[in-house]
Amino acid sequence: MNSPPTAPDRQRANSPRAAPDRLPVNSPPTAPDRLPHVSVVVPARDCAAAIGECLSAIGAQTYRGAVDVTVAVAPSHDGTAQAVASAGIELPVRVVENPAGTAAAGLNLAVAASEGPVVARVDAQSRIPPGYLERAVSTLARTGAANVGGVQRPVGAEGLPGAIAAAIRSPFGGGPAAFRRGRHSGPADTVYLGVFDRDALESVGGFDETLGRNQDYELNWRLREQGRTVWLDPSLVVDYVPRSDYSGLARQYFAYGAWKRTVLVRNPRSLRIRQFAAPALVAGLACSAFALALGRLRGAALPVLYAGACAAAAIRMRGVLLGRLDRARAAAAFAVMHLSWGAGFLAGRARNLRAAAQRAASESR
Repeated sequence: MNSPPTAPDRQRANSPRAAPDRLPVNSPPTAPDRLPHVSVVVPARDCAAAIGECLSAIGAQTYRGAVDVTVAVAPSHDGTAQAVASAGIELPVRVVENPAGTAAAGLNLAVAASEGPVVARVDAQSRIPPGYLERAVSTLARTGAANVGGVQRPVGAEGLPGAIAAAIRSPFGGGPAAFRRGRHSGPADTVYLGVFDRDALESVGGFDETLGRNQDYELNWRLREQGRTVWLDPSLVVDYVPRSDYSGLARQYFAYGAWKRTVLVRNPRSLRIRQFAAPALVAGLACSAFALALGRLRGAALPVLYAGACAAAAIRMRGVLLGRLDRARAAAAFAVMHLSWGAGFLAGRARNLRAAAQRAASESR
């Protein structure tokens, strides 16, 4: 998918950028006044409790070049816009409205409203470390990559939030993706967040606004299809605050699975075999339930094996989760993530494609 997904995206590709006296992004910087201007873009929706810490982390960067922040605020019910206005960081902060409400639309609006030749995506639920921008810009210049990103580190308070965060960190829960547990620098399928060369970002049309989720992976796929490099730098470890209860986690992972299927339908060559694991598990458990309903006890084999695998994976986390209750919570979180993702993948495609078609039709009017 190498063409821009929407007309507004095509217009953004010709938008003005930073002042010409700055070095190109992929030239090694030599002095603070020659470092590339970085525009940080943040999509925000119903995140009043989190956005303050997010912006404070951006304001605490050690990067010596120019930095500005653009927050795209979607319709919210918790005072997100007011929380952004009261953040009080010592950087220029611009707020733009995001009436469409999606992260992809908000990111595109924020990118269009900014001008730095380097664009850094930061999500409201993330906390970038102080040296994040400095390291990412250096890696961008050194590697010539189109996008540089790091590793997501889920964190949570004690109790259920902490157990959920630990489950996502586990290979059994979050999977083997490099952005979750990458150890080596180099080209990758995708990365967490991302610090982009603006020219590269605009050359592929920005984020696909027809996608409700998975837009970061899909964007990185288009960059790689264009022959550009997405670079993982494992020293860029970013704290991420995940959903704090099972219902929120289930909704999130159902959406992940549903939109992943949409992306795979559009870009079949982006498929990874591991992505069939959760859908196959859901299908297998459904067959097991049918067999048990018919009185066939062998139908209990898969549910018992899977429950045992969840328990074993949780027990292996005893160095992180000290209490039995927290390990039991993590085992339940494994099941919520796997089953929700798999169910979303199996059931979500038709609805997502209809919604995408409706959005595309409304944008063309």
